[in-house]
Order: sequence, then structure tokens, then C-alpha cells
Amino acid sequence: MVYARFLVRRLLQAIPVVFGVTIVVFLLIHLVPGDPARTALGTHATPQAVAQLHHLWGLDKSLPEQYWLFLKRLLGGDLGTSLRFQQPAGHLVLERMPVTLWLLCYATVLTCLIAVPAALLAASRQGALRDRIVRLLSVTALGIPGFWLGLMLIEYIAVETGIFPSSGYGSGFLGHLESLFLPSLTIAAGIVPLVVRSLRAETLKVADADFVTTARAKGLTERRIRLRHVLRNALAPSITVLAVNVSFLVGGTLVIEQVFSLGGVGSLMLQGIDARDFPIVQAVTLILALVVVGVNIFGDLVQALIDPRVEVR
Repeated sequence: MVYARFLVRRLLQAIPVVFGVTIVVFLLIHLVPGDPARTALGTHATPQAVAQLHHLWGLDKSLPEQYWLFLKRLLGGDLGTSLRFQQPAGHLVLERMPVTLWLLCYATVLTCLIAVPAALLAASRQGALRDRIVRLLSVTALGIPGFWLGLMLIEYIAVETGIFPSSGYGSGFLGHLESLFLPSLTIAAGIVPLVVRSLRAETLKVADADFVTTARAKGLTERRIRLRHVLRNALAPSITVLAVNVSFLVGGTLVIEQVFSLGGVGSLMLQGIDARDFPIVQAVTLILALVVVGVNIFGDLVQALIDPRVEVR
């Protein structure tokens, strides 16, 4: 019951955030240079045709009027109609959302599988060679652009060895795991260093705590101490780091989808920007913003579950 109240409170706190996102998204997309009506009709369109299309799409109204109409439709579950595809924008986004969600979840799992062992290895002996190597690799990974790493993985792993596909989403669960491994690894490489640094620092901090000394005095094995006592207490801050950086994962996903030709929300977003398709860009941004808010709330809930020191009342 306590956690249910905590969840409800966090959801209520997210409402102003989502409302603020709607304002920012609406204003930013209208600052993008270009006229969607002229883009749709072509460069040789007459002023009369452009004006008629402006009126049809409601672009001849003032920004406050356009935002009010946008907000009313949004509250009614209508994200507008794509100016380019002439289909509901929400439907188009949700149709491609499985690819992006698969990529986000896969990248998150790979991040945990890589970051946790690496951080524990580095913290097992501070200042040793293994610690220096892990820290050096983390700093190096932070400086590698995601799109470049993706292209290198395509060239030297997908093309040269043929172990993994260079593009496509695959079919079935195993097909998705195989096809999305390289793009997920590319996205994970950008956030693993942040999680490693956070988890390593917390592990070293917890390792010096009194309860760890007591556990050693009781004769517990070092492996059990690290996995059951040190890791559990060090994980909570790292979960927060991972949840906060979901926005980085989302941004990386939009680019990496193009590199690996996945046809997810990222390619739809770029098509919408290129065509000045306001409803598409707004729908993609809002839905991804909801995903980010949801993941952060989930991260707070997980942190509260594993760390009794977190206030949930």
C-alpha cells in the first residue's frame, strides 16, 4: 500500500512535466525554418494554393490558437493527422514503436550485463591494473561518437564476419535478438561508462562500511559479501544514474536506427522533420517523453524497493 501511494504521487508529479513538454515541443517545432505547406506542394506552388493549404491545416491561426487546438486534441487522445502521410500521427508512431522499445530494452540489458561486472572488477582492487584498464576504457568509450561506432561494427563485424546482420529488425524473438545486437551494443557503449563510474565509486564507498567489516568478521566469503551486501547497497545510486540517462538512450536510438536501417520511430522522426510535418514530430517527441518519464518513475520505484532508506511515504 505504501508503494502504491508512492507510485501515485510520482505519477501526479509527472503531470506538470508532461504539460511543460507539450509547450516546449509545440514552440520548438514552429521555430524550425521552412513551410510545411510549401514543402508538401513543391517549390512551384502558387501563393493561393499555399494559403488554401495553410487554412486547411490550421497554420493560418496564431500560435496560441494553434497550441490550444493541439492541447484539446491531445487531451482527447488525438495527436493530429500527419501532413505528409495523411494518417493519424499517433497510429504511425505506435506502429513503429516496437522497434524502438526493443532497442531501448535490449540496450539497457546490455548496459547492465557489461557495467556491473566491469565496476565490480575495478572496485575489487582499487588502483590495480584491472582498475586502471576499466577506467581507461570508460573514458575512451565516452569520447566515441555512436554513429561512428555503429558504422565500425557494421564494417568489421556484420560485413567482414557475417556473424550479425548489418540492418533490419528480424522476425521472431530470436531474430530480434540477433538483428538488434549490434545497434543495442552501440547505444549501450555510450552509457556503460557512466554506470561503471557510478557503481565503482559506490562499491568502494560501501566496501568500507562497518556492516561489511562485520560480515568479514563473521567469516563470510568475499564473493558473498560483494554480491549480497556490497552490490545491493551500491546499486541504488547507479539505478538512478541509469534512469536519468534514459533520455540519452532515447536520443541515441533515433540516430542509431538510421545507421542500421531499422525503420523505427527514429526514421519516422527524421522524415517528419524533413517534411516539416508538425504532428509527426510532436507525436514522436511526446510519446518518447512519456517513455522517459515512465522509466524514471520505474527507476525511483525500484530504488525504493531495494533501498529501505528511500522515503516512500
